[in-house]
Amino acid sequence: MNVHSFYGELMTPEEIISKGERTRTAILDAAYDLFLGQGYSATSMRQIAERAGLAVGGIYNHFASKDEIFQALIIDKHPYLQILPVLQETSGNTTEEFIRNASRLVQEKMGHHPDFIKLMFIEIVEFEGRHFPKVLEIIFPLAYPLIERFTAPGSGVRQDISTPKLIRAFIGNIMAFYLTDFLVGDASVPPGISDMRLDDFMEIFMHGILESKNQNSE
Repeated sequence: MNVHSFYGELMTPEEIISKGERTRTAILDAAYDLFLGQGYSATSMRQIAERAGLAVGGIYNHFASKDEIFQALIIDKHPYLQILPVLQETSGNTTEEFIRNASRLVQEKMGHHPDFIKLMFIEIVEFEGRHFPKVLEIIFPLAYPLIERFTAPGSGVRQDISTPKLIRAFIGNIMAFYLTDFLVGDASVPPGISDMRLDDFMEIFMHGILESKNQNSE
């Protein structure tokens, strides 16, 4: 059934959905730029509306509050939501091979989201991580079968570590790399720190920092 838009134009249901999605995207893009540029607290709904080319009332057709906009950004902009489905197709005959291939893919994909770590700082500082559990609710079901592929007996992975703990350690290691990479920035630090790659972090994740007993006995 066709309906009339606010301006009296005849629109199909598909066109209405498409227009609604475009408006929602415009709101999120505007909020993203403003939150990163001037901070969450300093950004008003009016500023978001102006940046998106909307009346303030138009925002409330899509989001009940500024907080709701931020939560949508955390979910929509989180690179894991794009990375995890791709990781499920990552090749690797062994656990080590898979993790190395996965780390290269993650670093490549994260390169397209250079500002996401800033968004995470806002989430941690201003919201004390309140929105992140919602992201984890989405991530864990995707990550669970991915990790289980390479944790079966005989894989070389310790069997005394549960899959949920492995997922947390795996995700935490990646986040630690990008957090410290952001903090190091252009600082004058010893060689080998600023040029570390995710591969280096994942090698430590897999093998730890202690020499194996075999190495000690040689």
